[in-house]
Amino acid sequence: MYFSFIIPVYNRPDEVDELLESLSKQTYKQDFEVVIVEDGSKEDSRAIVSKYEDRLQVSYYYKSNSGPGASRNYGMERAKGDYFIILDSDCIIPPDYLTIVDQYLTKEYVDCFGGPDAALASFSDVQKAINYAMTSVLTTGGIRGASERIGKFQPRSFNMGLSKKAFLASGGYGKVHPGEDPDLTIRLWNLGYDTQLFSKAYVYHKRRIDWSKFRTQVNKFGKARPILNQRYPETAKLTYWFPTVFMAGLLCSVLLTYYTFGFILCYLLYFLLVFIGCFIKERNFKISLLAVVAIFIQFYGYGTGFLKSNYILFVKKQKAEEGMPEMFFK
Repeated sequence: MYFSFIIPVYNRPDEVDELLESLSKQTYKQDFEVVIVEDGSKEDSRAIVSKYEDRLQVSYYYKSNSGPGASRNYGMERAKGDYFIILDSDCIIPPDYLTIVDQYLTKEYVDCFGGPDAALASFSDVQKAINYAMTSVLTTGGIRGASERIGKFQPRSFNMGLSKKAFLASGGYGKVHPGEDPDLTIRLWNLGYDTQLFSKAYVYHKRRIDWSKFRTQVNKFGKARPILNQRYPETAKLTYWFPTVFMAGLLCSVLLTYYTFGFILCYLLYFLLVFIGCFIKERNFKISLLAVVAIFIQFYGYGTGFLKSNYILFVKKQKAEEGMPEMFFK
C-alpha cells in the first residue's frame, strides 16, 4: 500500500508548516508522499514546502484558483499512490495516524473512509468550543466521528481516504462547495463502493475562524444539504431539518414566555447539558460557555441556510447554480 496525502492550500503558509511538521513525524515505516496543491494563493507555501524536501517525499503544484474540490482532483491526478488521504491545511496529524489507517485497511479494506477530528491543548478557547460544537453527540456533529452507530458513514474531506480505483471511477469531487464531500460519497455508494468510519484515525482540526466566519461556514453547510437532497432524493432525511426546527421552536418559546415558561425551560435545560458536557471534557468554565455560543451559532447558521436553500429549490423552483451561485466554483 502506497499512500499519497492530498492537501489543497489557499493563502495559509503557516498552516502548511505545522501540517508538514506533523507529517514528518509519522511512525509509519513505509514510503508515502505528500502532494501540496496551491489554489491560486497570493501568499504561497513554496518556501515552506522546500524546508521539508529532505524529510518528506513532497510535491508542490501551483494552479489558478478553482476551489478545494478541483484542487484535490488536481492533486490526485498527479499523485503516485494507490490510496489517497485528503486533509485540510488547518489540520495537525498525530504521529501514529498513518499506522492506524494502514491497520484498518489491512484488517478490512474499504475504498473510502473518514475519520473524526479533535482539539489540541494548544488550541484557543474559541477553537476548542467550536470543535466541541462540531463533534459532540449533543449536536449534529455527533455523526462526524463520536458515534459508531452508523449505517453508512459520510466522510468529510478534512480527514478522508479514497482509493485511486474509486477516484477514477467517480471522477472525484464536484463543483459544489461546501458539500462536495458528501456529494462524492453518495456517488461512490451508487457505484457500489462502501464507506466506513475509522474512529481511531483522528486529526487535530485547528479551524482558524472567528464567530462570523463560523456562522458563514455552517450557513453554507445548511444550504448544501437541500442541493444534495434534490440531486439524490433517496438520501434525504427528516433529521436534516433538526437545526431549523430547533431554532423555530426556540423563537416560539421566547414569544410564549408571557404565557408559560415551560417551553423555554426545555431549551435552557438543553444548553445546560451542553455546558456540562463540555465542562466534563475541557474542565474549563470559559470554554464551556463559549461552546453554548458555538452551538447556538451552529444551529442558527445551518438552520437558516437549510431553510433558504429549500425555499429557493423547492418553492421558487430555481436551479441551485442560479439561486445560490456562491455555492459553486466555476
